[in-house]
Amino acid sequence: SEASENPQLSSLEKTDLPFSEGSPSLYKPEPLEKVLNVRNLMALVSILTSDFFQLSDRAAMDASYVQELDGILKEAKTIENHLKQKRESLKQRFAVIANTLQS
Repeated sequence: SEASENPQLSSLEKTDLPFSEGSPSLYKPEPLEKVLNVRNLMALVSILTSDFFQLSDRAAMDASYVQELDGILKEAKTIENHLKQKRESLKQRFAVIANTLQS
């Protein structure tokens, strides 16, 4: 008699029953896929983070190598300038010696 008084309620109860019993359509593998996708995303983020830090470390090493090479180049230029000055100094001394010998 209650069902006849409120037909909407009885139809809702009937449609809800199969779902409350654990219909397979409710338990599709989507939640598992979502969990796996989250795990995959977390693994990917972890790999990318690791790669980023490795690249960052490599960049820091490269930067230190560049700095070291810069220092070596500056030192080489300083030595080159010093040698050029010595060569000029020797040329002048030889010129003085040659002039002395000629006179």
